[in-house]
Amino acid sequence: MNGIRGVALRGTQAMAVEVEVEITGGLFSITVVGLPDTAVKEARERVRAALRGTGITLKGRIAINLAPADLPKEGALLDLPMAVGLARAAGRVECDGHATFMGELALDGRLRWVRGAVPAAVLARELKAPLYVPKDNEMEVSLVDGVEAYAVDTLVDLIAHLKGEKPIPRVEHGICEARDFAVETDFADIKGQFAAKRALEIAAAGHHNLLMSGSPGSGKTLLARALKGILPPLSDEEMMEVLLVRSTAGLPFEPGRVRPFRSAHHTASSVAICGGGASMRPGEVSLADRGVLFLDEFPEFSRDVLESLRQPLEDGTITVSRAIGSVTYPARVLLVTACNPCPCGYSGDPAEPCRCSQGALERYRRKLSGPILDRIDLHVAVPRLSPEELVSLGGACGEASSDVRARVEAARKLQQERWKDMGYHCNAELPEKILRRHIKMESDVRPFLAETVKGLRLSGRGFSRILRVARTVADLEGAASIGVHHVAESLSYREGAAFGGSGWAH
Repeated sequence: MNGIRGVALRGTQAMAVEVEVEITGGLFSITVVGLPDTAVKEARERVRAALRGTGITLKGRIAINLAPADLPKEGALLDLPMAVGLARAAGRVECDGHATFMGELALDGRLRWVRGAVPAAVLARELKAPLYVPKDNEMEVSLVDGVEAYAVDTLVDLIAHLKGEKPIPRVEHGICEARDFAVETDFADIKGQFAAKRALEIAAAGHHNLLMSGSPGSGKTLLARALKGILPPLSDEEMMEVLLVRSTAGLPFEPGRVRPFRSAHHTASSVAICGGGASMRPGEVSLADRGVLFLDEFPEFSRDVLESLRQPLEDGTITVSRAIGSVTYPARVLLVTACNPCPCGYSGDPAEPCRCSQGALERYRRKLSGPILDRIDLHVAVPRLSPEELVSLGGACGEASSDVRARVEAARKLQQERWKDMGYHCNAELPEKILRRHIKMESDVRPFLAETVKGLRLSGRGFSRILRVARTVADLEGAASIGVHHVAESLSYREGAAFGGSGWAH
């Protein structure tokens, strides 16, 4: 007899688990084998009490095997398939093992929300099998097109459904529409900082990484949080990628197509940022996939954390390897960083003199390596406002976020149409070979670039990033080809622009 199918998570992928049950005579006991963790072992008491509430009393020696035996199982995902397997072994229900079950059981038989419902729905769709999930997981499962899913309130309802006494209605496929949302910080409320606002617009339009440098109180954090209000909505493919990561991490489903915005403290470890731990959970760089990861006080992060970001920023994925195996998470993140230009924070400030020695300044700037800075497309200075700007009251301080977002969405739409056949969503994702072959430039751009970059310390990666940013600037104007003024603006954001042209020491 086939076992009952459950699921275990390995990264953002759901793995099929066969729950086999054997009941023999003797004193009552329940043994669970197959690399269960503590939460899986504790399911014995939850399942026993829930089955008692349905009128099923367990007797004898019970052995539950979770196959494959070499796949670690964790969490409460297997409560429901274990309960169904025991009910079938006791002769109370008929189930052929084709369906997939997942859910945590309360002692009274209620089903509680569990993480991993979206990966499980993807697996059930591939297997062409019905999926039974808790009622609280219905919303996220409904967004997976083509899956036959059923949302269950209690174990009693599920057993009645399996007996054919009271069928549970099938979950209808839902469509997640883009919704207007309240902007926490509007561009129109931010005084001055026109260069920084323009850099944020370019970053949002092309998904380009951004570094802001300025004195304390200049508004770097405020600008970073205003970025969320101009980001375009998630596409269908991007939304499913975000749902998979959030479901795997156990984060609640958020309706709408709002991009993630994650902010990490500078004391965060490399495991918190990149993922890992005993269960190889996704880190902040994956939870911010297709959205923004904001790192304030950028040079204060540990060197290990900063260097561990190099590979995901370049590849758009991150592989977490541990003794029990390795998993790969998406990490297509828009990195936004903020820092002071020196330890005291006032280097280059027209009003406050810098008190740092040259040695302290060099040590501070050496905290950021050349390879990390080379992966940041836009470098922008954020000066403090003048006293006149600070005391000015009333009136708009520039364009509203909604107006900027309209331009950003139009530019993103151009990029998606241009690169969709190659599998890319935005300019920042383009590999160098695609960029060099398919980018369109006006005839006077190449001579201008050849003359301009002679005095710049540019790597091949840095030069490609200049072209990507120039392509985004052109898209914001709706231009078919890159012009000299597009390249000139892109060059103005290169390394050193945020630090008075001096750059960071490599």
